[in-house]
Amino acid sequence: MNALLLTNIAQLLTLRGSHAPRRRHELRALGIVEDAAVLCVAGKIVSVGTRREAARDAWLNKASDVVEIDCRNGVVIPGFVDAHTHPAFISPRLVDFEKRIEGATYEQIGEAGGGIRASLSAVREVKKSELAAKVLSALNQMAAQGTTTVEAKSGYGLSLESEIKSLEAIRDCTKKWPGTVIPTLLGAHVVPPEFKDEPDKYVWLVCEEMIPRVAEKKLAKFVDVFCERNAFTVEQSACVLASAVHHGIQVRAHVWQLSPAKLDSLYKFKPASFDHLDFMSDEDIATLAKTDTIATLVPGANFFLGLSQYPPARKLIDAGAAVALATDFNPGTSPTVSMPFALSLACTHMKMTAEEAISAATINGAWSLRVADRKGSIEPGKDADLAIFGVRDYREIPYWFASDTCSGVVLNGEPRLKA
Repeated sequence: MNALLLTNIAQLLTLRGSHAPRRRHELRALGIVEDAAVLCVAGKIVSVGTRREAARDAWLNKASDVVEIDCRNGVVIPGFVDAHTHPAFISPRLVDFEKRIEGATYEQIGEAGGGIRASLSAVREVKKSELAAKVLSALNQMAAQGTTTVEAKSGYGLSLESEIKSLEAIRDCTKKWPGTVIPTLLGAHVVPPEFKDEPDKYVWLVCEEMIPRVAEKKLAKFVDVFCERNAFTVEQSACVLASAVHHGIQVRAHVWQLSPAKLDSLYKFKPASFDHLDFMSDEDIATLAKTDTIATLVPGANFFLGLSQYPPARKLIDAGAAVALATDFNPGTSPTVSMPFALSLACTHMKMTAEEAISAATINGAWSLRVADRKGSIEPGKDADLAIFGVRDYREIPYWFASDTCSGVVLNGEPRLKA
């Protein structure tokens, strides 16, 4: 057996011992080991401890060959779990960018034909191989920033054929990228132009044709829906989630991004995550905190849209909700692949501590994707997903905003190190 030994680690953040999503003070428990080492064999973590303990580990005697990575007295954390991304697109939305600079709002841009609908024609017309290449490029950029697990949504085709094509492109990338991709069908992103006057017919298409086909082909672990004014009503969203559950697919939802809403009817579908959450009421927060649904926050969207209001992270944490962080990588409102930047925004704009942000971006992200049994922490038996940072203190990861401090990653046991 070949082994991989990461050594000379100043601070190893294990986040071990999480048997449920982290809440309140649990978010601050990072399980730090100093002067540490991690031993991985066959893509799994087998030993975690100090360098002295690693030198005596029996696994080293069993391994036929040991590749040693000198972490240069840096910081090693679990690979980031980016639990909300939209990588299946072709081009940036530069016209939207310019209109926003001139003062147009997100909804005004959408009503004028920009926004999500502006990405449709390119995705509908492109070859699957070209779309897959775009997705793969994004995944490689994410890995360079320390991300090892990515939730990847469709949602820029909004027809049966193009949504299937998008999910197949995402699937094809998993054969070329050593990290882990969790595919999500977001056919209910917005109503496409051809159904503008008959939105319920499009909901029928999603529920009766799109979801069954995706389930048959086993192309998605989750179904998502954009429950928002100018997208899908609560009632329409419930139809989408009900169809997903009926066909054996788990669910999640974009909610409370642009406006308040009463979403009590959606909890019966046991959503893994509610995402965005800018317009939650105190009552909404109290309700969510009592459930197993993760609150996935994406401050990159608020930053890029130039908004002064951010999701109520502090209220959510203090109420006992389980909070995760993600990039929301997409061409219109959050064109960033950087989880460290998302952490910076969480600290500076949502007043999360560095410890809370790291937990939210790793182990709670894994819980939101329902892969916490193998992702999100550094402990024996879990997948060998690690991120190495060329800093001396973990607080520097969010501190050096918009900087590249990640010196390498290990993705399911495969190391990628920067020169």
